[in-house]
Amino acid sequence: MVSRAELLGFQFEGRTFPLVDNQLGIRKPKELTAALSILTTYTSDGTRAPYEDEVGPDGLLRYKFQGDNPNLYTNVGLRHAHERGLPLIWFFGVKQGLYLPFFPVWIRAVETDQLQVAVALEEAQRHITLDGAASEIERRYSVGMTRRRLHQPVFRQRVIQAYQTSCAMCRLKHLSLLDAAHIIPDREERGVPAISNGMALCKIHHAAYDQHILGVRPDLVIEVRSDILEEVDGPMLKHGLQEMNGLRLVVPRRRVDMPKRELLEERYERFRDAG
Repeated sequence: MVSRAELLGFQFEGRTFPLVDNQLGIRKPKELTAALSILTTYTSDGTRAPYEDEVGPDGLLRYKFQGDNPNLYTNVGLRHAHERGLPLIWFFGVKQGLYLPFFPVWIRAVETDQLQVAVALEEAQRHITLDGAASEIERRYSVGMTRRRLHQPVFRQRVIQAYQTSCAMCRLKHLSLLDAAHIIPDREERGVPAISNGMALCKIHHAAYDQHILGVRPDLVIEVRSDILEEVDGPMLKHGLQEMNGLRLVVPRRRVDMPKRELLEERYERFRDAG
């Protein structure tokens, strides 16, 4: 991840050459004929971003123009990048002033009527059929690629940041051993990549949560499956799993980032059914 200060103060050939615009979402340096980067600002769950990027019927992400004038120099810069097949950098906000970069990305199409462009996140997406004619296989592939290349990394970073790089169950703080666990799995329609549908868990507790070895009640109390509590094994079972029973989940400070109660209720019922 990179900070906004680092992006604005980027040094190239001995001089400052910002990689993002100080005010706008599209960076079109005067020295270049095409846009260099696009930026999506961080917004809390439940709030609408100034430029809302959505997945189109072909599975490609859309990025909105700057304002409603297609001939604004930044929007022209996007069009030139498309015409020349030039790559851009996409900076995606994961926290206020903190961004996750994606490079290279390409403008696959300019949709002037909708004041937006279609963005390819990898080489294969540059050949997806557009204009609503994409096959179901193409669309499923493209949606899956968008989820893996952008939504999952952004979801991970946002959740880890919200939980202050700490497992919500055991407080482990080793970043390389932490995952962003979904409450409702992302393969389901309600499994959105939002902080309120996630928890930062170490790998052992993430796996145990997914396998219904332990669950989280709607009141944020951890519950270990009864048969696991009765097992006799080594120290990992005792200290890593059994001793979690009855502990309270450590959640983010901001209410908007806390796990949604209705999602916890749904997942907890699955845990009870599995047990």
